Amino acid sequence: MAVVDSPPSTPPAPTSRARTVALLGISLGYFMVLLDLTVLSVAEPDLARSLGGSVAGLQWVVSGYTVVFGALLLTAGAVADRFGAHRAFRVGIVGFGLGSLLSACAPDLWTLVALRGLLGVAAAACVPASMAMVTLLYPVPTERAKAVAVWAALSGAALAVGPIAGGLLVDGFGWRAIFLINVPLAALTLALTAGAGVRCPRGVRAIDWISQLAACAALGLATDALIAIGSGSATHAAWSGAGAVLAGLLFVRSERRSAHPVLARAILRSRGTVSALLAGAAVNFAMTGLLFVLPLLFRQNLHMSPLRTGVAFLPMTLPFAVNPLLTGRIVARSGPRVPMLAGLGLLTAGSVVFTVAVHTGSAYPVLAVGLVCTGFGVSFALPALVTTVISTAPEGTAGAAGGLLNAVRQIGATIGVASMGAFVSVDTTAAAADLAYALLLPGVLCAAMAAVVGRRR
Repeated sequence: MAVVDSPPSTPPAPTSRARTVALLGISLGYFMVLLDLTVLSVAEPDLARSLGGSVAGLQWVVSGYTVVFGALLLTAGAVADRFGAHRAFRVGIVGFGLGSLLSACAPDLWTLVALRGLLGVAAAACVPASMAMVTLLYPVPTERAKAVAVWAALSGAALAVGPIAGGLLVDGFGWRAIFLINVPLAALTLALTAGAGVRCPRGVRAIDWISQLAACAALGLATDALIAIGSGSATHAAWSGAGAVLAGLLFVRSERRSAHPVLARAILRSRGTVSALLAGAAVNFAMTGLLFVLPLLFRQNLHMSPLRTGVAFLPMTLPFAVNPLLTGRIVARSGPRVPMLAGLGLLTAGSVVFTVAVHTGSAYPVLAVGLVCTGFGVSFALPALVTTVISTAPEGTAGAAGGLLNAVRQIGATIGVASMGAFVSVDTTAAAADLAYALLLPGVLCAAMAAVVGRRR
């Protein structure tokens, strides 16, 4: 008697407990990526004293990470879709742990900048993959909105914990300790995401490496031009700016001819996606620019230690950890438009408060009002933006859509650090009027994006 092979069975759906454990691991991975940014902001003065360097050097320590992160995210999402999001995620986590260990041993500023670029590569591998894994775990839109809110709250806790943890570590052990904490976090993340429930299928999408390299070059050269302008190097800025334009033209030309463009046109054609992407850039411009500038302001003008600086950030960072859960309920019930507009409006208000406080020489309590507005603004806007982009993405492109959103956000962060950092220095802060102009920039950008979102959605 012939034996008939039975068709392969569909793997059983993960249990509620397994989904929760996996979601915790995915969130912890993003927690680690965000923690690396916030603990570094508190360590800026100590790092400058230890390794030397100007504001331009500090800007590159931050931007070396965000430039590579932002540029590679354009392709990292496609890599996640092509080879399996869980594979990309785990490779990224391993790389982030090893890169952090090497960063703690950096002998000079520019070695640290290079290692921060490697951390950007690792972060780019795991962040868009995490969104695809959440989509797989929670296929029902209402459940997904709540899961994204939990992901945002747990990962956003890094923004609350980071400044205080960074202050404690820098005060006790110096700036190198802020990188060592990533090693056990990476190991725990790998353990929590080892289950079969997060194993995503392979796709067939090809990757255009010429376009990807052109995008990296364009973003890196544009960032260098902005930093050079801030440091008064006009010739340097002109050459870098010209190189950025040429790389940008190469990217556009390659995209037009490519059968597999980096910017997936199907994602960009989805209703509301472009305005959500631009809003994401505005939010990160505000958040990361402030995280770079305010520690220098607190140290020079208010004479705060690293630990006191971390505590001073709590009015801004605590909402990152608690408010996304409320935002998730609002999004699940009424859609993302209301929290998105509320977040952009609060970011605008916070920028105005900062501007007035610095211009008038107000004490910390006035700055705290701006911090509260900023914290609630970011925590309202980001979960709504994430839900908008991954929910409207065509089937099979969740990783690419997540990568595109995070790429645009990191580009906004890079420009925020480069442009706002031009108004300060390591040793002395800028004149009140100049710094006030810098602090007003995020508000202008967020107000403009609120008008765009309100009109298009």
